[in-house]
Order: sequence, then structure tokens, then C-alpha cells
Amino acid sequence: MASYRFILRFAGAFCAGVFSLGLVTSAQAALVSRLGGQAVYDTDFNITWLANANLAASNTFGVSGIASNGIMSWDTAQSWIGAMNNNAYLGYSDWRLPTTLQPDPTCDSQSGSTSYGLNCSGSEMGHLFYTELGGVAGNSILNTHNSFFDLFSNLQADPYWSGEYQVDPTSRAWIFGFLYGGQDAYYKTDSWYTLAVRSGDVAVVPVPAAAWLFGSGLIGLFGFARRRRTG
Repeated sequence: MASYRFILRFAGAFCAGVFSLGLVTSAQAALVSRLGGQAVYDTDFNITWLANANLAASNTFGVSGIASNGIMSWDTAQSWIGAMNNNAYLGYSDWRLPTTLQPDPTCDSQSGSTSYGLNCSGSEMGHLFYTELGGVAGNSILNTHNSFFDLFSNLQADPYWSGEYQVDPTSRAWIFGFLYGGQDAYYKTDSWYTLAVRSGDVAVVPVPAAAWLFGSGLIGLFGFARRRRTG
């Protein structure tokens, strides 16, 4: 009976430790690699970025109007995202362009009611640049970044399209520039880069294999203890 109670106490402590380890890991890691390195999950915003930050240069999904270096107009970017979803890229059909917070009070602009300027960390791309990748206003992300930068490939030090346009005038759509960390609105007919994102995570973080193996051993111990009690 004493050995059975010991196993129960030990198992409870072990499970609590594994659970706590999972919480600590999730809390400390703001960006987590997903789908074998093809996606990056942002635990802060609960969104998943496509790791290839210039996929359009190598895969147009049959959409015309995309330059060989991957740049395209805002309307073409919308079509490219649509074609990407029609092909259920990486198994998902809800990819989209990043959102821009309007207004964004974090921006360094003359009026706090706008979404223009530097240090705009409220929007998805601004949060990625400043908070997750360690970018600094006035510096290229290629030169100033942290280790999370390596989770992405082909990230360009140029503007990327947001999925949202200005209400007035509607001829302009929001962009975020990874060259200086600035947020602005450009004409939709301009050509810039496109980075896909989707809401939510793409996978449940598994318990480490060692923990599963140890857990299996505990199940065996439970069975042995029960047999001793009933034998």
C-alpha cells in the first residue's frame, strides 16, 4: 500500500513538472518554428507566418503580374493569396495578408491618431519587426535583428503589403517597410513584396518523446502496484 501511494505522489509530481515545463517553454518562446521550418508561430499574437518571406518569387500559383523577384501590386497580392488558398498551401486554405492597426497609438508620428511612422508595433508586421525580430527604427532588419530572424528565409529589406487599404483615399493600401521599420500607405498600383500569415497555430506542441516514454513506464508501475494489491 505504501509503495502504491509513493507511485501516486511521484506520478503527480512528474505530470505537474511536465505541464509546468510546457507552460514555461510556451511563455519564453515568442516565435516557434512549425511545419518542419516552413511556418513560424507567434505566441504573442496567436498567428502563424509563412517562413518563406518571398514565396511568390518561386511560386506564383499561376497568378500573372508577379515580377521575377516576387514584387506585385496590391490587387495582385490579393489574387496571389486567393490562389494560395485554392491550392491549400501547406494544408491550409485560410492564408491572408497581414493586418494594420488603425489607428496605431504606438507609432512615432505627429499625431497619435494615425498609423504612420516608425515604431508602429501594434500591427502584425510592426510587431514582427520590433518585438519579435528585435528590429530597430532606422535600421534594416537584415543588419539589426535577434536569433529569431533565422526562422525566416528570403525576408526582404523593403516594403510588404498589408491586407488593408486606407478609407480616404481608397487608392492607397498600408505597407510596412523592413528597411527602416516604417509604416505608410502606398498606391495599390505600386509593386512590393507579400508575406502570408494566418490566424491561430498550425500544430499542437507535443509532449517530448522522453516524457511519453517515462509516462508509459509509470503506467506499467501502476499496473504492477494494482496486481500486488489484488494478488
